[in-house]
Amino acid sequence: MVVWTRTLLVRLRALRNFSLTRKGQAYYPNGMKLLVFSDIHGDLPALERLLTIEADYYVAAGDLANFARGLDRAAAVLASRRDRVWLMPGNHEHENDTAAVCVQHGFGHLHRTCFEAGGWHIAGLGHSNPTPFDTPGESPESELAERLEPFAALDPLILICHCPPKNTALDEAGPGRHFGSTAVASFIERVQPDWFFCGHIHEAAGRKATFGRTIGVNAGKQGYLLEV
Repeated sequence: MVVWTRTLLVRLRALRNFSLTRKGQAYYPNGMKLLVFSDIHGDLPALERLLTIEADYYVAAGDLANFARGLDRAAAVLASRRDRVWLMPGNHEHENDTAAVCVQHGFGHLHRTCFEAGGWHIAGLGHSNPTPFDTPGESPESELAERLEPFAALDPLILICHCPPKNTALDEAGPGRHFGSTAVASFIERVQPDWFFCGHIHEAAGRKATFGRTIGVNAGKQGYLLEV
């Protein structure tokens, strides 16, 4: 009986505030914690620091590496949380690069797909609109718009994209210099997800903005811990 009790306590501690109840769905009595970060660009110490933050899910919202070089090293760091990690490609990774890493390490691939947790739909779209740098993960605005559309019916929605919306505080690289996506901006304006997270524009990292009912955050390398 003592052995059984200790085993149970170990498992409960590992689960933290997570339990499988309510018709087999994940239930978070103390709220769900979602850590979103982006644009690590090979900074493995920064990635290691992020993984010391306790969360139920970790979403790497693109650009773990530079031109996909070093993606395997970043994945090896993320492997310590493998059962809670979701990856998406930034403009520095093609979706095939991140898909292969996810298969190899057992991560979720949050690109053009979604998952449900704590009563929320968490949807992701990687890549960016075209840049001057000819990076491997760039898509035309028409393609970004088409790939976002399946998320329009999801409610409540936490939307995570690598690319920020155009002409907002989240995509401002300097005074009057905006490099975000018109497709992402249009989707947010029309659909009004509850939360929106992005990266891509390093100068805007850490900024928060509201778009109607949507709360938007450029998570950047320092990350943002959402508790809902």
